[in-house]
Amino acid sequence: MTSLFDNHQLGPTALPNRVVMAPMTRVRAAAGGLATPAMATYYAQRATAGLIVSEGVQPSLIGQSNPGTPGLHTAEQVDSWRQVTTAVHANGGRIFAQIMHGGRVSHPSTNGLQPAGPSAVPAVGEVFTPTGRQTAPMPRAMTTAEVPEHAQSYADAARLGVEAGFDGAELHGANGYLISQFLADNANLRTDRYGGSIANRIRFAVEAVGQTVDAIGASRTAIRLSPGATIWGVREDDVPALYTALVKELAQFDLAYLHLEVTTDEPTLATLRKLWPVTLMINPGPPVGPGQTTPADADYWLRQGADLISFGRAFISNPDLVERLRNNLPLTPADEATFFQGGNDGYLTYPPYQYDAVAA
Repeated sequence: MTSLFDNHQLGPTALPNRVVMAPMTRVRAAAGGLATPAMATYYAQRATAGLIVSEGVQPSLIGQSNPGTPGLHTAEQVDSWRQVTTAVHANGGRIFAQIMHGGRVSHPSTNGLQPAGPSAVPAVGEVFTPTGRQTAPMPRAMTTAEVPEHAQSYADAARLGVEAGFDGAELHGANGYLISQFLADNANLRTDRYGGSIANRIRFAVEAVGQTVDAIGASRTAIRLSPGATIWGVREDDVPALYTALVKELAQFDLAYLHLEVTTDEPTLATLRKLWPVTLMINPGPPVGPGQTTPADADYWLRQGADLISFGRAFISNPDLVERLRNNLPLTPADEATFFQGGNDGYLTYPPYQYDAVAA
């Protein structure tokens, strides 16, 4: 049986194991969306992962969802990311940038702009702002003419990411952000070529992926999806039909991988596995709320046909997670109060496993 510790060839990138560090928002970027030396240390500490997927990186100012997040749309941002990718590679690691456009999940006090989405329908819940949580505002509906520009922004950010030293890019198509909003029946009320039918609602995702493939190559391009998830109030009425159509279209690109969250029923996920011809990454853990992926979860999904397993929260508090999993060592729990507070506490302060001293 395939093990977490078997190697795997991911396009041109050889992975020494199948343990992936999932993308996780940590809001430690400097003003201007710049990556920092602390971020370089954080990712380098976790470079024994088969692959690291970075926190969500906004591809444009209007694409910024949360304050304190990094970007990939200015020369200064590209320069700032080089310290991160260099540190990861120096420690023997591999890292993809996750490109994340927030769409309607944003606030004018974060970036000075009214959020834009498929339709003028606000997200459900409170969004993060520089002064605390606030009710999600009303977004403006993108015009038909500007939708392709937002799709292109993923490709532009991916190209800049490769320039900054990333090994590839994962498009964030999950969890209620822009690509997910176009897929959702209740967030996408459009009557043009990007709304209505399933073929139209998947168009934005397919165009964003296709343009990214054109920019950096298929073997460096990936996408993350969360079928059936209802985060930020999105709803998809016919999940099996929607994602079958989407995955069939995406399969034509021969991407590096498809990253699926376990947010729908197993028969649907099994169908998507059969439709996907190359590397499948599964994230078994809940995308929000308590809980984390366990070794038993990983083994189960490897048996179901996954090639790679992504771990989120467990990597926050266990920088040496691969060693701990390999040697069946206990995992340190993460302090959720430090997830988004900024600073180094709960970010750089988790040590590797401390073995008992052996008497001479």
